[in-house]
Amino acid sequence: MRLRLLAVLATTAAVAATAVVLSIPEASAATGGVTGYATQNGGTTGGAGGQTVRATTGTAIHAALCGRASSSTPIIIQVEGTINHGNTTKVSGDSCNTAADKIELKEISNVTIIGVGGGALFDQLGIHFRDASNIIIQNVTVRNVKKSGSPLSNGGDAIGMESTVRNIWVDHVTLEASGGEDEGFDGLFDMKDNTQYVTLSYSILRNSGRGGLVGSSESDLSNGFITYHHNLYENIDSRTPLLRGGIAHIYNNSYVSLHESGINSRAGARARVDNNYFRNSKDVLGTFYTDQAGYWQVSGNVFDNVTWSSPGEDTNPAGPNVQSNTSVSIPYSFTLDGASCVPNVVAQTAGANKGLQVSNGSCVPTTPTTPPTSPTPRPTTASPTAPNPTTPAPTQPSGTNLSIGAGSDGSSKASGTSYGNVRDASLSTYWSPAGATGDISIKWGSATRVSRVVIREPSGTQGSIGSWQLVNHDTGAVLASGSGASTTTFTATSLTKITFRITSSGGAPRVAEFETYAA
Repeated sequence: MRLRLLAVLATTAAVAATAVVLSIPEASAATGGVTGYATQNGGTTGGAGGQTVRATTGTAIHAALCGRASSSTPIIIQVEGTINHGNTTKVSGDSCNTAADKIELKEISNVTIIGVGGGALFDQLGIHFRDASNIIIQNVTVRNVKKSGSPLSNGGDAIGMESTVRNIWVDHVTLEASGGEDEGFDGLFDMKDNTQYVTLSYSILRNSGRGGLVGSSESDLSNGFITYHHNLYENIDSRTPLLRGGIAHIYNNSYVSLHESGINSRAGARARVDNNYFRNSKDVLGTFYTDQAGYWQVSGNVFDNVTWSSPGEDTNPAGPNVQSNTSVSIPYSFTLDGASCVPNVVAQTAGANKGLQVSNGSCVPTTPTTPPTSPTPRPTTASPTAPNPTTPAPTQPSGTNLSIGAGSDGSSKASGTSYGNVRDASLSTYWSPAGATGDISIKWGSATRVSRVVIREPSGTQGSIGSWQLVNHDTGAVLASGSGASTTTFTATSLTKITFRITSSGGAPRVAEFETYAA
């Protein structure tokens, strides 16, 4: 179905490239207001504590990134005016990896980009993340980004994330197109290839064939822990969002005129869908265009003039009698507005140039006060940890190793290694990721209580593992962190899957055994 399209806005004339260092943090981002899964995995602070720079062109944005002392030096970039292909060029430097046809946030961390003054419009020019972490995008409009036709932009996504992206907060933005794939447009908000811990809040997504996806294919299941709240999805064909694997929390969003489908949970994805308002739409929740099922937990939603398709081989709508078919635990605190007032409060708060207003939890718009001092940003692009051959091997704990007889999977595996090798009680076999970092998980068919983990390396290879995190895969919560193979004890947690995430290494890390214990 073709969209009922609005007229394409006229392109604003390019402005001169300017980057001005400010002496005071004028209109700095409300980093104290970060919500959802972006609060997990160490939190998201963006460029808090760093230098504030004003930019009026895409080239100036790239120059600000390249002018930092390192790729993780915090910076706040205030943007005003129109950013387009005419004023965006590639800038080179040791602290950046930019491109000429997009705003490129690649191999960097600790950055805030915020619209100020008369507003920031990214016209036919997308914002793209690659191998990046701890970034805030706030109070900007991105429109009419194409993947084909003229002008071109990488992938055609208004905002796109790909390849080991962590801790992103996108807030009070307006993302819009003027058509669907046939007109050369793609997704408004896409995540793929190992993107995790993302929040999209108080934003508008409209007039597009595709709202956004999590996972590029049924085999791209390394993404997840995404929160969508207080957003307006309007005049969109599908993908609000499309979820392939992973966990998403979707609450207090307003959906209007979804023409083909809405929240499409598939390939094992689990969505918690709370207190949303769906109006004048079709098939707003379910598994669509595949026979690989996804799941949902629902509560408090309003379905106003919603129509539902009949179930079929590749169509499994949740309605008309919408019921939960899974349970999703959320690791962070949140307050739900009543669904009946969501359209009104979202209309007043969502999108760019709304004064960064938020709901007070009772459907009343409020302007945030000056945020508290944010913690010193962590350099989230970790440097490899040198091997330490003197690290003692972990001792054998008492009790039953719960990994024996369980299942296992991971993010990737090097040639000749296997996920199952970490639970075969042998130190002569092992798992190794395809690169220097990666995930290996132990999983059970039902909730299992775990309070201790032992990671063992193959005999004679001690010191290959650098920094790591233990993650409750059910919720995304980080249970513990450290470096090197070790025995780790944490608060007893009931879960169905636990992940050992290697975030740095001195070479090719190897895990011979991933042991789990109840005590």
